[in-house]
Amino acid sequence: MSDIAIRVENLGKRYRIGTRQARYATIRETVTDLATAPLRRLRHLGQPTPAEETIWALKDVSFEVKHGEVLGIIGRNGAGKTTLLRVLCRITDPTEGYAEIHGRVGSLLEVGTGFHPELTGRENIHLNGAILGMKKAEIERKFDEIVDFAEIEKFLDTPVKRYSSGMYVRLAFAVAAHLEPEILLVDEVLAVGDAGFQKKCLGKMEDVAKEGRTVLFVSHNMIALRNLCPKAIWLEGGHISEGGPSQDVVSNYLKLLATNVYEQAWDDRAKAPGNDKVRLHRVWIEPDDGTGDAGMPRETPLTVGVEYWHLDPTAQLHVTLQVYVEQQIVAFTTSSGLDSGWQGVTHSGGLVRSTCRIPAHFLNTGQHRINVHIVRDRSTVIHRFEDALSFDVVETEQRSGAWFGRVAGVVRPTLRWRTKCLGGPDNECAPRDP
Repeated sequence: MSDIAIRVENLGKRYRIGTRQARYATIRETVTDLATAPLRRLRHLGQPTPAEETIWALKDVSFEVKHGEVLGIIGRNGAGKTTLLRVLCRITDPTEGYAEIHGRVGSLLEVGTGFHPELTGRENIHLNGAILGMKKAEIERKFDEIVDFAEIEKFLDTPVKRYSSGMYVRLAFAVAAHLEPEILLVDEVLAVGDAGFQKKCLGKMEDVAKEGRTVLFVSHNMIALRNLCPKAIWLEGGHISEGGPSQDVVSNYLKLLATNVYEQAWDDRAKAPGNDKVRLHRVWIEPDDGTGDAGMPRETPLTVGVEYWHLDPTAQLHVTLQVYVEQQIVAFTTSSGLDSGWQGVTHSGGLVRSTCRIPAHFLNTGQHRINVHIVRDRSTVIHRFEDALSFDVVETEQRSGAWFGRVAGVVRPTLRWRTKCLGGPDNECAPRDP
C-alpha cells in the first residue's frame, strides 16, 4: 500500500469572471428574442466577438502529502487556498491536472459545510457520519464526545438554521474532527470562534495528527500554523511560490509582505494624521551607529522618535509605543509617561518631541512594526497611528558557539550570568584536560 495520502499533479482551475448568471425567461421574452435574433445578427455582422474573461485560481500546482503528515497552506486572500481544498473535497472539478486522495476525508471549509439547515444538530451529526461512510454504531460511539466538544447539548434537538455562527462552527468542527476521517481538511473557519474554542480546536488537531491521520490546515494564524505544521506550502497567484519546513516558508512569506518604513513626516499640519487635539509631524527609528540601510542592527541601541503638534494646552499628552513582531504579537509597550521630567510641566501647546531608546541586544532578529498612540492625561487614547514604522532587526556580529539559527523568543536580551563551581568529590573543581 502506498504511503501517499494526497497527490496533486499539474492542478489548474479556471473560472469565467464578469458574466451574468442565466435566469429563467418568460414565454413572451422567449418569443421576442427569437423574433429579433436575425436583426441582432445583421447588426453585429463583421464585428469581433468579445473574448470571455477568465482567471486561473490555480495553475500548475503539484505536491504530495504522506499519510500522517500535517501540511500548512498559507498565502494572501485570493491566492487559491480555498479553491485547492474545494478541488480536494470534490466540491469542484479541476480544469486541468488531477488530484488523488487515498483515505476517508473530513472537511471544514466554511461555517456549516455539509449541514442541512432544517435538520437538528443530532440529525446532522448522523447525516455527516453517513456521508463519511461510517456505520451507525461508529457514529453512536463518538456521539457524546462530539456533543461535549461542541458544547451545544441544550440545543441538540434544535434545527441548525437557528444556531449562531459560533454554535454552527463548533458543531461543524466537532463532527469533522471526531468522526475519524483519515484525512482532515480545515480552512480558516476557525477564525469564527472565540479564543477558547480556537485553542481547543488546535489541541484537537494536534491529537488527530498524533494519531497518524493526515491534516491540511489553511490559516492566516502564523503562530498556530508554525506550531501545528512541520511543513507548509505558500500559494501566490494560484501557483506554489515555495514549499518546505514551515518555519522557513512562513518567515519568507512574512518578509515579502513587510516593507521597511524607517521614517514618515508631514510638513503640512492640516493634512497630517491626527485631530483637533494633536497632529503628527514626524515618526522615525534610527540606530545609534548611523547604519540601518538593510535593517536595524541587533547589536546597536535604537532610537524611536515621535514629533507632534500639541493643540490642546489644557491636557497633558503622552506617546505610547506598541512594538509588534512578525507573528502579530506585541513584544512590549512603553510610554513617555515614564519620563519623570515631563510630569507636572505646564503645557502651552506647540511642537513636541518624545524619544525612546531601545537597548542593544534586546530585540530578536526578524520583522517588527510600531503603532503610535497619543494619550491624554495618561488615560485616554486620542489618536492611534497604526503601522507607523516597520523595520527588520538583523544580526551583524559573528555568533560564537555551534547554533546559528534564529533564537526563539519575542525579545532576546543579553542578560548577565555568573557561574561558579561549588565543589567536586574532593570539594574542588577539577580543571578540564587540555
